Amino acid sequence: MISTLFLSYPFLFILVSIHGILATVHAQRSISVGDFLSANDKNMNWQSPSGDFAFGFHPIAGKKNLFILAIWYAKIPERTIVWYANRENPATDRDSKVELTRTGHLVLKDAKDKELWRSESITNDSQVSHAAMLDTGNFVIASNNSSNIWESFKYPTDTILPTQELDADGSLLSALHETSYNKGKYQLRFDEGSLILNQIDMFTRKPYNDYFSFGTGSHSRLIFNKSGYIQIQNSNGSLLNLAPENAVPKPESNYYRATLNFYGVFTLYSYPRNPSGRESWSVLWFRPRDICRSFVDITATLGNGPCGYNSFCEAINGRPSCTCPPGFSFLDVNNPYTGCKQDYTSYPGDCKPDGSTIREDRFEFKSMSFADFPFSDYGILQPATELECRQSCLLDCSCAVAILQDPTLSADGSGTCWKKKLPLSNGWFDRDALDRTALFKVPKSNASRTNQAAPNPSNENQNQVILILSVILGTSAIFNFFFLVAVSLIFFCLYQRRLRYLDGFSSRRDLETNLRSFTYKDLEQATNRFKEELGRGAFGTVYKGELPSSYGNYVAVKKLERFAKEGENEFKTEVKVIGQTHHKNLVRLLGYCDEGENRLLVYDFMQNGTLASFLFGVLRPSWQRRLQIASGIAKGLTYLHEECNTQIIHCDIKPQNILLDDSFTAKISDFGLSKLLINNNTRTLTGIRGTKGYVAPEWFRNTPVTVKVDVYSFGVVLLEIICCRRCVEVEMEEATILTEWAYECYSEGIVAKLVENDEEARSDVVKAEMLLKVAIWCVQENPFLRPSMRTVTMMLDGAVQVPTPPCPFLVDSMI
Repeated sequence: MISTLFLSYPFLFILVSIHGILATVHAQRSISVGDFLSANDKNMNWQSPSGDFAFGFHPIAGKKNLFILAIWYAKIPERTIVWYANRENPATDRDSKVELTRTGHLVLKDAKDKELWRSESITNDSQVSHAAMLDTGNFVIASNNSSNIWESFKYPTDTILPTQELDADGSLLSALHETSYNKGKYQLRFDEGSLILNQIDMFTRKPYNDYFSFGTGSHSRLIFNKSGYIQIQNSNGSLLNLAPENAVPKPESNYYRATLNFYGVFTLYSYPRNPSGRESWSVLWFRPRDICRSFVDITATLGNGPCGYNSFCEAINGRPSCTCPPGFSFLDVNNPYTGCKQDYTSYPGDCKPDGSTIREDRFEFKSMSFADFPFSDYGILQPATELECRQSCLLDCSCAVAILQDPTLSADGSGTCWKKKLPLSNGWFDRDALDRTALFKVPKSNASRTNQAAPNPSNENQNQVILILSVILGTSAIFNFFFLVAVSLIFFCLYQRRLRYLDGFSSRRDLETNLRSFTYKDLEQATNRFKEELGRGAFGTVYKGELPSSYGNYVAVKKLERFAKEGENEFKTEVKVIGQTHHKNLVRLLGYCDEGENRLLVYDFMQNGTLASFLFGVLRPSWQRRLQIASGIAKGLTYLHEECNTQIIHCDIKPQNILLDDSFTAKISDFGLSKLLINNNTRTLTGIRGTKGYVAPEWFRNTPVTVKVDVYSFGVVLLEIICCRRCVEVEMEEATILTEWAYECYSEGIVAKLVENDEEARSDVVKAEMLLKVAIWCVQENPFLRPSMRTVTMMLDGAVQVPTPPCPFLVDSMI
């Protein structure tokens, strides 16, 4: 018995040892010398023991048969890449392969055995043992003495992971853009002990000055610890926490990564380890907070900014949103971060020898409020009025744009005019921080360039042809003249007959407002004594009317009740502003009546009634038509907020105030009947306006009201368009308030429930989810979190990616 036990122990020891070795090899998923991966097998990769990370060939989105050698998160639907090798030299065929060689290198070759990339060696005094993809996201090549010959953590690209460190000589380099892994133009690095962000010149690859720095200049390394905190270690060994600031990471339930994005923002992200299938990476922390402002706050040489030359940058949730100014368009419509080009090309013949403009009448100015190009002034006028600023830029051949500071906002009451020429750099748009207006000199739409060729006196045949043609054309001109005279006489007679027909209709045109001025009797007759009521609203009752054909047949006549006893001047002022607004998505004002105590407005008649009757009728409207209507409303509000001469806050956006013409184009009505805002005065404190369910929370808090109240109301209307349900009359017990129910469906990943009886919308659930995210951004309780209507329009059109929205009911939600 004893001998049997003694004989058994060695055997057991051997078994345990073999089992341990096998277990170690299995856990580490060891890669042996000679093992290789081929791009031809998309399912072939080397995974970490837990399966969290994978190493292998990853196709480049939108590029057929182009691959990069990469490491990515393998368990989540978004296969987010965290490291890549051959960023400047992608594999171009499926027969490319990467192999672990006997020399301890990973070598990537194409089908013709051409070397595309090779790993460097940290040490050369050890023989290779194996390689492994670790659960930390680090790919290592190990030697026989257990040291690492090479590891991906020592050669980061644009991302660092928990347990990874960035030494004083290390750096992160952004990708070029979302679909390209080529070297980008932003860098995170140490410079004389300071951790900084800087832009890189794309031609020389030399760095510009930093646009953001972290802490003081005594740092030695950046540490992303395993708990999920990003820290800076000082030279004395002390640690400074950078992120997150207001949250405790939970590495047991979340993945984390910190990425220098292609647009220059260093961002910490999290993702649940057990996703339900619809999550995306959430932003926990980012720097700088406003990258657009970072490029204008410092006058040092910083580069051309996040959006390139001749463009405006507006930070939205930390990410730059790029737009082209009037008279410019994107260099690359698929990549708005590359800058803008001038639509009109000037020629040497446009300028006189003294530098002044030839035929300045060919140009006009288009203005953009809250916009500035802070650098590269070549001329400054002070003091200067707007007229002087426009005239100086108009006559100056070099001037492409003039920046005007409002004289009423300066300390001494004098305005300043800065003249700038192309290219324009570091453009900045900020409604809350800028008191300047950009005036862009653009050619008039009817301006044309005439080029006259000089005659050749030596060519007699050409002169003869010209003479013959002149005679023929002259004869034809005489004949055409008499023909036009005869036709004009006929039309004149018909016109006189029409005037006699209309002699009882006493409207006239108001030269100040360019609108028709009707008498009360005119409109009483047109509406058959106000017989057919179309609807009632906060400002009065609307009736259907019919005018003689020369006025456009059917009209909608609104009898204003709240203006009945107000002064004529105030009414005329409001009518003038409304009459000057012209947009495809606004109801057109045709005329008005201002007689005694009667105040009436005459509008175009909308054949298909209100959006409310369209959405909440018996038949459900088509999905595509609803999308078209949502986009139209957003464009109309963008015009009211940013593009018309006098900024207008509607204050009562709801389906009853959205009308539909005969082609179901959405048109906003009742605009301009609330208090109007003068330029550069974007806040007002006033009584609560609007309709229950659509009113923004700030109305009840006695806080300044801005255009963001319309954004909130639009968000509610957008939810109604998505669901075809009223915001406070949803036919479900648990969904009394539509905004709360919609966010609950979104947060629980059941977006399809919002459109469960709508087959068209269910088949386009990706678009539906995008619209829902836009709506949730719009109904944020904190107005500063709501996007501008211009941004909303770009989101709906697909020009701007819609980030994951926070809970709208928490005022201090983090982005």
